[in-house]
Amino acid sequence: MKGSRKKIAVLIPCFNEAGGIGNVIKSFPLEKIRKHGYAVEIIVIDNNSTDNTATIAKSFGANVIHEPKKGKGNAMRKGFYSISPDTDFVVMLDGDNTYRPEELLRLVEPLDTGFATVVIGSRLGGRIYDGSMTAFNRFGNWMYSHLVRHFYRVNMTDVLTGYFAWKRDALERLRPHIQSEGFAIEMEMVTKMARLGEEITCVPISYHPREGVTNLRPIYDGSRILWMFMKNLYWTPKTDVQLQYGENPTKTGKRSRKAEAK
Repeated sequence: MKGSRKKIAVLIPCFNEAGGIGNVIKSFPLEKIRKHGYAVEIIVIDNNSTDNTATIAKSFGANVIHEPKKGKGNAMRKGFYSISPDTDFVVMLDGDNTYRPEELLRLVEPLDTGFATVVIGSRLGGRIYDGSMTAFNRFGNWMYSHLVRHFYRVNMTDVLTGYFAWKRDALERLRPHIQSEGFAIEMEMVTKMARLGEEITCVPISYHPREGVTNLRPIYDGSRILWMFMKNLYWTPKTDVQLQYGENPTKTGKRSRKAEAK
């Protein structure tokens, strides 16, 4: 029973993460989190895994939901719309044990105090352990983060992290606009949250070598991330409304305003 505790929904997208998901779930310091006044629901989004990811997650007490269409973006959209109405905060982290659940309260605290509406766990601003990130990936992440800071005016130090936290209303403002199917979802979320005017802050986190085989394709996924960065430079929420009604997003959106007036 939730009682007077505020509720945190933790979303963990997984594709063939049998090697790490059990360690992730059992690492949540549930008693410590409860002592700080929070209740936690762990939701694993099984992205059509061919191993026993779902079985392991259930055995450790997670609520497992399924998204048959492959891709991290598809899994996260499923998770975004699966949180219960009594949720106060939403946290996202990966299921490969690279991020530490023990650091969850570090992300939630700025939300609960009203300092921010979105908190991002920064690996580049924190501690990266040997073997967890290649020099190529580190450079690409640094470059993308610099570009986002410059063009989107967001104090961002790790744009490709997989550790996010939102106030519920901030996530509800974001989720109708998420379209990515794959690993470009982090860039899409950050750039669209910037255009939505969210109060975003970063906190330092640790990053560890993953358990299991990575699904990331650096060159292919990197090119899609760059395209997402460029595509959203002139994005506004109105753009999605115009596209929904078949309008040219470069026009004035008269049909959108008529629809709003009805």
